[in-house]
Amino acid sequence: MTTDGFTTCLWFDGQAEEAANFYVSVFKNSRIGTILRYSEVGHGEPGTVLTVEFEANGQKFYALNGGPQFKFTEAISFEVRCDDQAEVDFYWNALTEGGGEEGPCGWVKDRFGVSWQVTPARLVEMISDPDQQKADRAMQAMLKMGKIDVAELEKAYAGE
Repeated sequence: MTTDGFTTCLWFDGQAEEAANFYVSVFKNSRIGTILRYSEVGHGEPGTVLTVEFEANGQKFYALNGGPQFKFTEAISFEVRCDDQAEVDFYWNALTEGGGEEGPCGWVKDRFGVSWQVTPARLVEMISDPDQQKADRAMQAMLKMGKIDVAELEKAYAGE
């Protein structure tokens, strides 16, 4: 292979540029790259956006205006690992802004239908604890949440 890593293609129905700009505005270490437009040859209106290359949080993507044939599902999601409650709150609010949907257990869908897991790093530490009782208490608490509340997880983990 000639490049490092993978580039994820996200299929949109006319919203590729809007979505790329949204993701770049939400995540640090992000930028818009090359924007390709339909020409006289192709399936789109000449001059409209075909693809937008972008990086979000250092990850490579391109957004494709492919049409209405395919929709996003929860079968594919992106995890946003957060350092603290402030980051959880920021990403939860940013990703649900403008028509996104809150889901269970830290999951959200953004306004484009892309699924995200807003996960505090501390949750992963708790549920992987070798003390199974502590891990189970944290897991049970998480399963009752929409947006993850780290303080509530800590209480459950401690048995309070």
